[in-house]
Amino acid sequence: MSRLAIIPARGGSKRIPRKNIKLFLGEPIISYSIKAALKSNLFDEVMVSTDDNEIKEIALKYGAKVPFMRSAKNSNDYATTVDVVEEVLETYRLQKKQFDYCCCIYPTAPFVSENLLTEAFHKLLDHKFDCVFPVSKYSFPIQRGMTINKEDKIEMIDASKMNVRSQDLDPSYHDAGQFYVFNVNLFLQNHKLWTNNTGCLVINELEAQDIDNEIDWKLAELKYKLLVDAKRNSF
Repeated sequence: MSRLAIIPARGGSKRIPRKNIKLFLGEPIISYSIKAALKSNLFDEVMVSTDDNEIKEIALKYGAKVPFMRSAKNSNDYATTVDVVEEVLETYRLQKKQFDYCCCIYPTAPFVSENLLTEAFHKLLDHKFDCVFPVSKYSFPIQRGMTINKEDKIEMIDASKMNVRSQDLDPSYHDAGQFYVFNVNLFLQNHKLWTNNTGCLVINELEAQDIDNEIDWKLAELKYKLLVDAKRNSF
């Protein structure tokens, strides 16, 4: 049962320049994903898909492989995760290397741990899911979400929930944006990660942070420090 870890890290980043190798608490943020994958001992190969030589050198420094560079076609703003993963798997196939299972780990996911990766793989195999990924609960019920209309007035998206108590509404979750573990054959058949046979791991708000701007970055560093301190104090 062969397993591959893919860390997609292109050089271009508009909102946070050089985001994938920006220092996160003193180390390139991509290093956290690489180290978690290697520490898990789950994978026959941990590779970084990149179009950027500086990212390649950093990836190699931290123990990942960069057996080939990403194509220009899949290095632009419109290339999806699925596009990149399919390209990687096809390039390996042409090199006579194939894998049964794969994990796509984002390069800006410092909260990913070897334990979480292992738990995800166990769930994937035990439940025979096509894919498993971490999710986090919305802190406020999305059923009571609002929008601002053209007259600058607040409107509920679903007015029928106006008088429903928040504790009576079903909890909602969102993709934590960290990784996906999946069955390679089923992925190649479906051409998508999230199918109607997909499972999840629920993680708390302290274990995840979407990083799209500098404020997000600072919040992620604060959360990471809190988690590290909490682990130290538990011993």
